[in-house]
Amino acid sequence: MDAAALSLTLLAAVVHAGWNQLLAGSADPPARIGVAMLVGAVATAPVALVGFRWDASAWPYVGLSVAFELAYVVLLAAAYRVAPMSTVYPVARGSAPVLVLVVGALLGVAVGWVPAIGVVLVVAGILLVRGPEHASSSGVLMALAIGACIAGYTLVDAHGIDHASVAAYLLVVMGLTAVAQVSLAARGRGVASLVGAALGRDEWWRTVLAGLGFFLSYGLVLVALRTAPAGLVAAVRETSVVIAVLMLGLTGQEPVRRRTVLGAAVVAAGVALVVV
Repeated sequence: MDAAALSLTLLAAVVHAGWNQLLAGSADPPARIGVAMLVGAVATAPVALVGFRWDASAWPYVGLSVAFELAYVVLLAAAYRVAPMSTVYPVARGSAPVLVLVVGALLGVAVGWVPAIGVVLVVAGILLVRGPEHASSSGVLMALAIGACIAGYTLVDAHGIDHASVAAYLLVVMGLTAVAQVSLAARGRGVASLVGAALGRDEWWRTVLAGLGFFLSYGLVLVALRTAPAGLVAAVRETSVVIAVLMLGLTGQEPVRRRTVLGAAVVAAGVALVVV
C-alpha cells in the first residue's frame, strides 16, 4: 500500500468517526442521516462535473452498491436507536475488513500472510477497544449486519470506479441512496417533518457536517481504492474505531480506559503489517 493511499485512508477514518459521532448523538438518526446525505450530494455535484466520466457499464455496480448502502444507512440509524456508538461502531467496522479479506480471497485476490496477520491484529485491537460483551444481542447483530454491508459495497465499488470518475460515481451512488433513505424515513410523517427534525435550530449544523463528512470520507476511500487492494483499504480505514472511541472520551461521552489504549496499540501494529 503506497503512502498516498495510506494517507487518504487514514484521513477518511478520522472524518468517518466524526460524522458517526454526530449521527449517534441525534435524537432522530433516520431523519439526520437522510437529510445529511442529501446535503452531501448537493455539495458534491459541482465537484462531479470536473473531469466527469461515466460508462454505461457502471450501472450494474451502482445498483449493487446502492442496495448495500441503503441497507447500511437503514441499519445504522436503527442500531443507534437501540445501542450506543461504543458498541455499534467497533463491531460493525471490525467485522468489515475480515469479510472483505475472505470474500476477496475467494474471488482470487492474492493476499499475503503478513497483511492477513495485520487484519487479524486490527480486529483483535478493535475488540479490545470495545468488545461485544458490553452490548445487547440486538445491537451486536445489527452491527454485524452493518459490517456485512460495508464489506459488500467496498468490494463492489472497488470495481465500479473503473467505469466512472470517482466524484461522479460517488454522487450517483450516494445520491440515489439518499433519496431512497429520505423516502423510507418520511413514511408516516412527511418530508417536511423529516427535514424539520434534521435541520432544526440546534441541529442544522450537525446535520450539514455529517452530510459533508459522509461524502468526503467515502470519496477519499474511493480514491484510495484506485491504487490499493480493497482488503487493505478496508483494514486501514478501521483505525476509525480507535479514533471514534478517543473522540467519545475527549468529549466526555465515554471514558478512555487502559483496555482502550492497549487496543489502540494493537490496531496500530496491525495497520503497520497491512501496509508493509
